[in-house]
Amino acid sequence: MSAQDTPSPIVSAPGADIANGRGRGWALAILTLVLLLIAAACGAYWYHVARWQESTDDAYVAGHIVQITPQVGGTVKAVFVDDTDAVAAGDLLVELDSADGKVALDQAEAALAQAVREVRALHVNNERLRAEAAARQTEVRRLETDVARRAAIAATGAVSREDLDHSRTALTVARSARRAAREQLAANLALTEGVEIDDHPRVLQAASRVEETWLAWSRTRIVAPLAGQVVKRSVQAGQRVAAGATLMAVVPLDRLWVDANFKEVQLGRMRIGQPVTLRADYYGSKVEYHGRVTGLAAGTGSAFALLPAQNATGNWIKVVQRVPVRVELEAAELARHPLRIGLSMQVTADFRDNGGEAVAARTVRAADDLSRASDGALDAARSRIAEIIRRHGAAGGK
Repeated sequence: MSAQDTPSPIVSAPGADIANGRGRGWALAILTLVLLLIAAACGAYWYHVARWQESTDDAYVAGHIVQITPQVGGTVKAVFVDDTDAVAAGDLLVELDSADGKVALDQAEAALAQAVREVRALHVNNERLRAEAAARQTEVRRLETDVARRAAIAATGAVSREDLDHSRTALTVARSARRAAREQLAANLALTEGVEIDDHPRVLQAASRVEETWLAWSRTRIVAPLAGQVVKRSVQAGQRVAAGATLMAVVPLDRLWVDANFKEVQLGRMRIGQPVTLRADYYGSKVEYHGRVTGLAAGTGSAFALLPAQNATGNWIKVVQRVPVRVELEAAELARHPLRIGLSMQVTADFRDNGGEAVAARTVRAADDLSRASDGALDAARSRIAEIIRRHGAAGGK
């Protein structure tokens, strides 16, 4: 290779080195400034927001599972719903064979009608017995007068001793008859005095029997006690069921809540009433729920397990425990985005307001109204009883 062919070394100009150094310096300065801004933002976020919050993803939707059980035994005549069906309060779910109940009800109504007529006859007999007692009293007075007159003239021989004895015997018999009439009147008054027909014990007893059989007959129609969705249906048409057997369940989806299992180290600042933000895996991060802490469980989840941990055996490993925290959801948000029992939730509690109670005070909640069907059947039974008493005792009275 000749000297002309040898490449000469590249020598950078001093100005280019200075420019490159300045560029790297500006880049490092900008990067440092960005990192400082990020650190400042993170610090501000932690100071104003994060230090007041605790989060957990060990949270699940919970709710009431209302068991549907018959109050009387019988053969299933028809089933009108299936799993996943939505029902309203009062909707017919299952119908049992009601033939035996209807026979018993007819017998009870007949017994009530008979009792009303018998009590009505007792009231009517009062006037007849008073008239009979008055007649017996009149007869006694007549015979007393006759005996006195005969005794006055017996010494003269105008009346024989035998006639006088017969008069006295008749007076004794009349007095006995008067006493019997008065006692019979008193006994009848004791059965009727101070009570109307519909208040008489005999009628009340028969009316109670009608109520009992009416309820048994009406309970062959099993209705939904509240609105919700049908789950766990296990009953089939033609099946013989006993009173208290579980046929299905109804879940009221408008009364759900969330059980959030916070670690024990997260609960020091938790108070009743603190706001909670929730997200459901079911809807993703786009849907946000809001609620409030309404209570903390009385123990950890393991303490109430079917087989609680026996830490005193010596085979002990410390495990961070979790305590269930109940979070009530806002009804409007729950209606817009319905949930299901068992769904996973992301829960973030805000501890900024820590003026509440750490343990729930005594709480009296409004009772779930599950008695409307029974109340309606009882009202119908009483209406039927009033009709029977009115029809069979219309001419009665004290």
